[in-house]
Amino acid sequence: MKAQYSSVTVIAPARLHMGFIDMSGALGRHFGSIGVALNEIKTEITIAANCQVQQSGQASERAWQCCGLLCRELGITQPLQMNVTSAIPEHVGLGSGTQLALAIGMGLNHLFGLGLSIREIAQLTERGKRSGIGIGVFEQGGLVVDGGRGEHTVTPPVISHMDIPGDWRFILVFDQRGQGLHGAQEIKAFNALPPFPQQEAARLCYLLLMQGLPALAERDIDRFGEVITELQRSVGEHFAAAQGGVFASPEVGQVMRWLQQQGAVAIGQTSWGPTGFCALDGIDRAETLTRLARERFAHFSTLSFITASARNSGGEVTGHR
Repeated sequence: MKAQYSSVTVIAPARLHMGFIDMSGALGRHFGSIGVALNEIKTEITIAANCQVQQSGQASERAWQCCGLLCRELGITQPLQMNVTSAIPEHVGLGSGTQLALAIGMGLNHLFGLGLSIREIAQLTERGKRSGIGIGVFEQGGLVVDGGRGEHTVTPPVISHMDIPGDWRFILVFDQRGQGLHGAQEIKAFNALPPFPQQEAARLCYLLLMQGLPALAERDIDRFGEVITELQRSVGEHFAAAQGGVFASPEVGQVMRWLQQQGAVAIGQTSWGPTGFCALDGIDRAETLTRLARERFAHFSTLSFITASARNSGGEVTGHR
């Protein structure tokens, strides 16, 4: 198999997972979720072919395992070099595993001219088993709603995609002490959850379709935020027994309640956390509140804070001759 480029660089954006719609699938479709792509946190890798030594370069064992799986599936035998310039933190709710797999897959796809789609790569790497948000934001960025899994679903379809206004900002609160549930623990937690009420799933669908998305279209961050906060409350209470509360980190939960009192909206935890998030309209306002939160909660030495913007474009793939 001949390489089409000497190397390929791929950027895969992190995402906020703002919640599921129906964990029980009472009407035939499971999960369904909403999320947003971010600019400031990303995985960026470069893969080069025709190197002298297989598996050289600065990359994690996890990255090489993924690359090896894809090479076997795609029949790639050439020695490769892979450098990870930046990486989404693992297991903190930002989609690190999916974005790494898609970045490596699209890198190999472009490097060797394989003509695969993002969804075909997701299928090869067994991504999108529950949420389709990571796939959707790699495809097109912005805010994505996926339609969950039906009887014949391969990867959850994107049913809505919208741009986020350029002056909206998200405050992210990290807790370095722990990681959200993942892998076998996540599967076990999902299996142990009680049935999600069908009536509540229907209510969340209505809130999202008839209030949250129209509010985004009309740039009404307050109403949009109310819907996300309510969705997060409902889903967080459902997950509370598995993660120790509505927020996996009590300290993050305390900060998020304070941020809400200061006027932040869309209060929640991304995926299994422990990362919390909220939204504000206005760059200066968000950066000021981030600074104030950092000062007020300096005694929580394991917490860190950033201000992030939404990315209204998907992953980037660039070939180098």
